[in-house]
Amino acid sequence: MTEYLIRRLLQSVLVIFLITIVTFLLIHAAPGGPTQVMLAPGLSPEAFEQQKRNMGLDQPIPVQYVRWIGDLLQGDLGYTFKNHLPVGDLLWPRIGNTLILMGAAWLLTLVIALPWGIYNSTKEYGLSDQTASFISYLGFAMPTFWFGILLQQWLSLGLDWFPLSDMHSRGKEGSIADLFMHLVLPVTVLSLGFLASYIKYARASMLEVLEQDYIRTARAKGVKERKVVFRHALRNALIPIITILGLDLPLLVGGAALTENVFNWPGMGRLYVEMATAREYSVLMAITIVTAVVVVLGSLLADILYAIVDPRVKLGGKGTKAA
Repeated sequence: MTEYLIRRLLQSVLVIFLITIVTFLLIHAAPGGPTQVMLAPGLSPEAFEQQKRNMGLDQPIPVQYVRWIGDLLQGDLGYTFKNHLPVGDLLWPRIGNTLILMGAAWLLTLVIALPWGIYNSTKEYGLSDQTASFISYLGFAMPTFWFGILLQQWLSLGLDWFPLSDMHSRGKEGSIADLFMHLVLPVTVLSLGFLASYIKYARASMLEVLEQDYIRTARAKGVKERKVVFRHALRNALIPIITILGLDLPLLVGGAALTENVFNWPGMGRLYVEMATAREYSVLMAITIVTAVVVVLGSLLADILYAIVDPRVKLGGKGTKAA
């Protein structure tokens, strides 16, 4: 187990390193490039060249990358080009806000989708199953930004049940209740698409397991249906769902970015859009790296949970293999 985790961690570090290279090259290949952001109207060529030297942008790309990755490893994310503000001061508060939104959406999805999908596998084609199918089709077809605007018009402006946008009301920044009220609409929007997927995944995975021979044997021996479902079938049914959890992290991050902009949520996705408009490349690189780390760690967590849930898997010296 320890050897497997070390190997996966090393692989994750390599993936993140390659992402830093690709991100750095793409940013510098973008139209205009970082130097054009500093080119203020009326700035003389001499002053412009001096500013480039001060920020190290006159060096070759490989030298700039080595300096940037060295600072990154020391926790220095750099400075914005226009105002020369520390990127970390802009980014770190936003990361926590995004994690709150993503975590709440993910938790709501799992709490609703897994029990519902499991129940529908035992009541195939019943009313609950048909209702879940309708919600699934709705979730797949509904554009995130349009659904968010629709909820704002209906539940905020029309019925005044929930706040229209932002993370806190003015003067209530420390209130958990106020935060919860602001979370309801964006979490609902962000959860809908994933709810549609996971209900289907849970139902299909459970149906496949319930058709296995050992389940038929358990039923033939007179084991109660509740025990058959939750003790014998559930653990194996969770295996493909756990795998999908890790793979869906990039989609969750992308959905959070759209949702944050619709609801003016002060998170990392909204910051990314703002900084892309302002062409603040140092901030964009930092956000990309942080997102990559979150996705890679999610994939690693999915591998660990996969091994814990499936007793047939051994994490030996040669990798994951069937026992």
